[in-house]
This record gives sequence, structure tokens and C-alpha cells, in this order.
Amino acid sequence: MSSPERLMPPLDADERTSLESWLDFYRTTLAQKCEGLTEDQLSAPAAAPSQVTLLGLVRHAADVERTWFRRVLAQEDVDPIHAPGPDGHDGGFGPAEGDTYEKALPLWQAEIDRARENCASRPLDGTSPFMGGQVTLRWIYTHMIGEYARHCGHADLVREHVDGRTGV
Repeated sequence: MSSPERLMPPLDADERTSLESWLDFYRTTLAQKCEGLTEDQLSAPAAAPSQVTLLGLVRHAADVERTWFRRVLAQEDVDPIHAPGPDGHDGGFGPAEGDTYEKALPLWQAEIDRARENCASRPLDGTSPFMGGQVTLRWIYTHMIGEYARHCGHADLVREHVDGRTGV
């Protein structure tokens, strides 16, 4: 399964289009960082002691999509995708027995599709309960853009370590 074309967010769009476009830009960037690699390469960490892998980043992205767009925004009663590790919830970063990119990619895509559905009819300033207060969809979009941007930086380093590829 190949990733979609990564489109530059429009320079003159309204706020919602800008937020959605930047989030999609980073989602696609992470997918492109994984293209053309073997399962072993996708499971290879960049540098000890870090255990961050491209597969782990995709697993984590699926978990944060579910958390913010389903559990928080839509208030769905769904569990995290990945069970907590021995030291608590690891956000999907850690390796899981039998997990593969072939399994993780469609799960991540399904969470992205569900996120888009949950956001489609909500205004940016609409709120959901969170941590004893209220959080807006605008805040969630902004948080997710930062989340993906940070992890795309990690993905850059892992990919360069794995096969020397830079850019994208």
C-alpha cells in the first residue's frame, strides 16, 4: 500500500482548511518515511538507547489519533489500541509480538478515517470535556500537528539511519 501524494498546504486557506491540510501533510510525511522498507528495517531503532522505530511511530500515531479524535473529541468509550507495557502505557512505541507494518498501516489509516468523520460536522470552537475542563477541536488539531511534526523529525532520523535516505 503506497502513501498518497503529499500536498503542500494552501497558502491562503481559511483556518479549518489550513489546520486539516497541515495535519494531512504530516500524516503523509510519516507514511512516506516508511515506504520501500522491509519489516526488519521498519522495526530497526535509530540509535541506542532509543527504541523508537518507524513501525513504533506508526503504532503511536494510530493510538494518538484514537485518543484525541475518538476518546476525547467524540467521547467514545474505546480502549487504547496498544496495551500498556510493564512501565505503564507506552503509546504504541514499544515492540509487540507479531506486530508488523502490514497490520499497523491499515489500523492507522482506519483511525485517520474515523478522525475525519468525527471532525467533519464539528466547529473548530466546539468543545469536549477533558481533564476537568473543555478542549476545542481547534486545540486538538493544533496539538496533533505538533505531535506529528515532532514524530516526523524522529522518522527522519530513523530513516536516515536505516538506509541513508533523507528528505521527503
